[in-house]
Amino acid sequence: MGTALDLGFKSYNNYGTHLREKYNGQRVFKVIVDGGFTCPNRDGSKGFGGCTYCNVDSFTPELSRKLPTIREQVEQGIERARNSYRAEKFIIYFQPNTNTYAPAHYLKMMYDEALSVNTNDVVGFAVGTRPDCIDAEKIKLLESYTDRYDVDLEMGMESIYDETLTQINRGCSHQEFVDAVNLVQNSKLNLCVHTIFGFPWETREMMEGYIHEVNRFPQIKFIKFHHLHIVEGSIMGVKYKRNPFKLFSLEEYTDLLCEFLPLLRPDIVVQRLFGISDWELLIAPNWGLKKSAIQTYMDKEIERRGVVQGSKFGL
Repeated sequence: MGTALDLGFKSYNNYGTHLREKYNGQRVFKVIVDGGFTCPNRDGSKGFGGCTYCNVDSFTPELSRKLPTIREQVEQGIERARNSYRAEKFIIYFQPNTNTYAPAHYLKMMYDEALSVNTNDVVGFAVGTRPDCIDAEKIKLLESYTDRYDVDLEMGMESIYDETLTQINRGCSHQEFVDAVNLVQNSKLNLCVHTIFGFPWETREMMEGYIHEVNRFPQIKFIKFHHLHIVEGSIMGVKYKRNPFKLFSLEEYTDLLCEFLPLLRPDIVVQRLFGISDWELLIAPNWGLKKSAIQTYMDKEIERRGVVQGSKFGL
């Protein structure tokens, strides 16, 4: 007889199960759209060079970067997902750079174009942004789509410490993140936040503070955990090559997750346990495994150790 994991059950509130339950077992796939946005931390509005860990190409599929129009990106993304993953329903995902960094009327034009493709099979709409590029008008725009789609607003928290945010040239403070989260306090939007574990100057206790901070906002529905990884084309990549610093091994990072998941509020859906770039851009840490193998390793360790999300929440 197989384990619970063998039977498809995980002891944390994972995104795959969430999607299957929400969409009656249909295969749902995210289609990434590059709207050609920039970032206030790149264009000089707040700074230049972006966050020190960031190379926007590291999280944008090459095919998306080469497609000239939003419609073509959606059409080809849906076709690819159908053929390669047998996807049945789709979430249109504006991911690269800051996807609310434009006037609301311009955003509406772009969002409408993306959502006009294959309307019968598109069930969701996700927009990635920064805390300092969201306001009440843009919240209202995104909410206008919630009568037809499940709408996710994704924001990078990254760290809760202003010292870290300054050191990585984030260009915004943690209070700006808190202010943005409070804008969606009673909203129909699904708020997803990103964290990055492993900045070498932060202690384990400091990183645990991320979990307690996320827990205190009931409007946070989803979370994406990332470990710090170094990519080509980033400022941090240049520094790492000159003077390598400590990064998580696969075993160390998995141990961290096993410690933090029990502290996480049980209703929060974990969209991602880790994030990693394409091989050609990755400098370190190279765990020597494909993404699917890393996911399997983590899930098996979580099960082996008897880790249950939320089992220590509130204790």
